[in-house]
Amino acid sequence: MTGILAGDANGGLVAIVLITLGLGGALLLVFLEIGLSEDRERAADQERRRKGPRHIADRPRSRLPRRPRRPN
Repeated sequence: MTGILAGDANGGLVAIVLITLGLGGALLLVFLEIGLSEDRERAADQERRRKGPRHIADRPRSRLPRRPRRPN
């Protein structure tokens, strides 16, 4: 088909350009979908945190080591 539009000499070049543009567009769409899925996951995580329990015992503990108590 590109041979009809561009002639025999340039048909191969036009085909390569069109294929490259198509593959580049597909790659961009894949990256867009990955970014959007990460945004949806982050929003869902924030919503779970906002609606989650607020009791002190349910909060994550600090990962810092405790200092030993000194005897009185």
